Amino acid sequence: MEKVSQTHHSSRPTLRALRLIPLIGLLVAALTGCGLAGGSAADDRTITIVATDSPPYHEPLELARKQLEAGGWQLDVRYVTDIVQPNHAVSSGEADFNFFQHGAYLQTFNRDNGTDVVPLFYVVGSPAGLYSTRYDDISQLPDGARIALPVDPANNGRALHLLAESGRLKLRDGAQVVTTSQRDIVDNPHRYSFVEVDQQTLTQTLPDVDAGFLFSRQAIEMKLAVEDDALLREEDVDAIPYRIVVGGRADEAGSEKARALQAALQSPPVRDFFLKFYGDWAPLPWTEDPRAQLGQWWKDGGR
Repeated sequence: MEKVSQTHHSSRPTLRALRLIPLIGLLVAALTGCGLAGGSAADDRTITIVATDSPPYHEPLELARKQLEAGGWQLDVRYVTDIVQPNHAVSSGEADFNFFQHGAYLQTFNRDNGTDVVPLFYVVGSPAGLYSTRYDDISQLPDGARIALPVDPANNGRALHLLAESGRLKLRDGAQVVTTSQRDIVDNPHRYSFVEVDQQTLTQTLPDVDAGFLFSRQAIEMKLAVEDDALLREEDVDAIPYRIVVGGRADEAGSEKARALQAALQSPPVRDFFLKFYGDWAPLPWTEDPRAQLGQWWKDGGR
């Protein structure tokens, strides 16, 4: 067996070690690029958001993008046409924020899906109404009329409450608008029948029924006058649960990203867009905190 001789270690690097240094540098760079050795500064300045594929979401985000880029931020937007993906994307960490829903839908979704997305700030109020392509006034709506409602629980009762407030039917005492359904009707003297459809198809359904619920943006898409053409319409003071919010995880509340996005979506150019798109009636509750208002309408966990 060959005898292993002992040697003294020098403080100077060997030729082999010197050759390894560039390789180590390349490996670290590769790992960093793959996200395995810590995020880059660019990642920390990128805001990811999932939004509804509709004009009143497109334009505000494009206006916000310009302000964010001026402040050194990048805005990465993914537009979708369904109302399920956005909350799952935020809850799983796939996206930082979403912009597509009102507070009532968000809370109902959390309850039914075990998610914990929170409403971080308001963008715009969203009063809705009952519309018709056949009748000009609620008094003309005939007995036995077919009325379209959105099937999702958070919106299902909105038209029912409008009909109840106008004396066209009666709901059980204590029925909350955010959870009301046909089960809460205790008197229907005009024998209305209700057709429940996905909220994204309300505009396609309206011509086939006597009247139907529409969000304000949908009425505009159908070339209807939001206020003047409504048979019945909510007021913003009665529609606080239905103000459009930006949702995010609880750990994003008050974060630098959230503050930057809020400032951009509550900027003068965005305000001007909403006033032009909706009209002077557009509610912009930017000084109010949705988390502080949940208790005003989300009673007993929305049951």
